[in-house]
Amino acid sequence: MKKSRTSPAAFPKPEVGREMKGADCVVECLIREGVDVVFAYPGGASQELHQALARTDKIRVILPRHEQGGSFAAESYSRASGRVGVCMATSGPGATNLMSAIADAYMDSVPMVAITGQVYSKYIGKMAFQETDFYGMTLPVVKHSYLVLDAKDLPRIFKEAFHLAKSGRPGPVVIDIPKDVQQAKLQPVFPTSVEFRNPTIMAECHASDETLKQIIPLLAEAKRPVIYAGGGIISADAHRELLAFAEKTNIPVATTLMGLGGFPEKHALSLRWFGMHGSAYGNWAVDQSDLLIGVGVRFDDRITGDTSKFATSAKIVHIDVDASEHNKNKRVQFPITGDVRHALGRLNELLAVHKFTPPDTKAWHQQLAKWKQDHPFSFEKNKHITPQEAVQALYELTKGEAIITTGVGQHQMWAAQFYQFQEPRRYISSLGLGAMGFGYPAALGAKVACPDREVIDIDGDGSFVMNVQELATAHIEKIGAKAMILNNQHLGMVVQWEDRFYGSVRGNTILGDENNVGSPDNPGALYPDFVKIAAGFGVKGRRVLKKSELREAIQEMLDHDGPYVLDIIVPYTEHVLPMIPAGRTVKDMLLK
Repeated sequence: MKKSRTSPAAFPKPEVGREMKGADCVVECLIREGVDVVFAYPGGASQELHQALARTDKIRVILPRHEQGGSFAAESYSRASGRVGVCMATSGPGATNLMSAIADAYMDSVPMVAITGQVYSKYIGKMAFQETDFYGMTLPVVKHSYLVLDAKDLPRIFKEAFHLAKSGRPGPVVIDIPKDVQQAKLQPVFPTSVEFRNPTIMAECHASDETLKQIIPLLAEAKRPVIYAGGGIISADAHRELLAFAEKTNIPVATTLMGLGGFPEKHALSLRWFGMHGSAYGNWAVDQSDLLIGVGVRFDDRITGDTSKFATSAKIVHIDVDASEHNKNKRVQFPITGDVRHALGRLNELLAVHKFTPPDTKAWHQQLAKWKQDHPFSFEKNKHITPQEAVQALYELTKGEAIITTGVGQHQMWAAQFYQFQEPRRYISSLGLGAMGFGYPAALGAKVACPDREVIDIDGDGSFVMNVQELATAHIEKIGAKAMILNNQHLGMVVQWEDRFYGSVRGNTILGDENNVGSPDNPGALYPDFVKIAAGFGVKGRRVLKKSELREAIQEMLDHDGPYVLDIIVPYTEHVLPMIPAGRTVKDMLLK
């Protein structure tokens, strides 16, 4: 009789460790999971953990200047490396300052473990100093939360937490540890494998051949097929399988923002990315498709707009590891649950077995080529430096090989439009949650994960200032992450909506003196002075106003060995186009 995967007999014998404190057990668990970096801010309830970390040389502890900065950095470390990012904070406000990053990791399916100190067990529920019910607070935005009440459970919990964070659809896990549990003495028993009472947690999620074969006749009949690829391609490391599938079937690929780099954007079959601010041709292609193959996607509102009018002519296949995403936002004809790398790989094999020959879609490809030629991402020249021009110059000078992080706003979209991504894990941005302040901490995390790569945060002045204190982290920790600020003195994306839908009435969207607004034509009123702020943190900086200095200034930033802030002054009047207004359809797309 075949043994169940969750049978105790199926697992190697656990290892018994030496007697130690709970805090030292936590550190040992992290080492056993291969963790070499923790972004951690200390406090009273987590002090034992920090003391334990100080007793090892196997884990680098990076001190952020705000818990949010540290947790965004941990999340980006995961996005850039594919490994589980780890952050840590004390109880109460330390823990609650992690919430935005935890929610962000949940929305964008990023594997992360957040460790928090908690007040003594006997004080839980009694409103003790710096007590919050972090276990309860995080439940809606995690794969799982743990409140550890017995130090003996630590090895099992950490083994489970890392498995849960990276398995299936990745996501964040919280481990909340009271101070007395950290101080308790124990002889830990370290499990070598994970055992769950629920066998479905351990089971591999693979679509069957019979299920996948349903797709082959659809491919043979389609005249206007499109592949819609999302972040699941990158999470599953399925970009090679996607490329092979697209080339075997001759089907064009439109990605989401989360999927950028999952398909090479210079490839002849690439439609770049689509959605609210995506390519016009990508949006038209999806809208007019007769077969839409969604892989690792969730049909979110920024992609679909009005779901009742999204891809109405298409038979829709939806392949995703998370069955809960099927028919959640958009009803589809062929929902398929399974790991997308396995599904695409097996489809490629089945196509070969069936000697699949792509149907004649010449007319479709001709139409797509015309749309691409007539409606590329573009912008009008200006006497001043435009944000699009700055991103384009950065792309050319880095040869498209940098890791780009962003804050949230117009700059986020321009980075995606004018920096072309050929590889996965090169565009790192807060997309589901849309958290301003993400960009520079994310650059720190990505640079720690990939020290040999150029890492640049393309940011807006409003977003950058939200976590500007992390310049101190960059300087002290010698992390060479750079920031290129597209500084328009406004909350640009909100201003764009004000201009388009609210009669240009400004509702607290000017970041300086509204009676004397800084601009390329009024440099004396620019506020704040990011170069001076950077200097105060020991970081080199430069302000650029003239077009003639743009490329030279970007090159200076790239050549500098260490963190750098390049403050590029741009007009606030630029809008991100194309634009499909929220809840509308492709037919409502604004092109100018």
